[in-house]
Amino acid sequence: MGFLEQLKAKLAPARDKVSDLAQQHGDKIDQGLEKAARLVDEKTKGKYSDQIQSGTGKAKEALDRMSHKDDGGTPPASTS
Repeated sequence: MGFLEQLKAKLAPARDKVSDLAQQHGDKIDQGLEKAARLVDEKTKGKYSDQIQSGTGKAKEALDRMSHKDDGGTPPASTS
């Protein structure tokens, strides 16, 4: 068994746990991302608004992918 296969096998339980948590607490995580983005944007006085918005969108997409992994469906399309 190669190094990558061993690493994937060891990380599988953690990945499953993260997926479960994302399914259970997706709304809270989403709210936290929004709150953090607003705070950072406020502290930087809007200088990095585009980058903050882009990063927040990517984080939400990743959250959607994680939380929809087990249901066999595809995550909803992003409207960004």
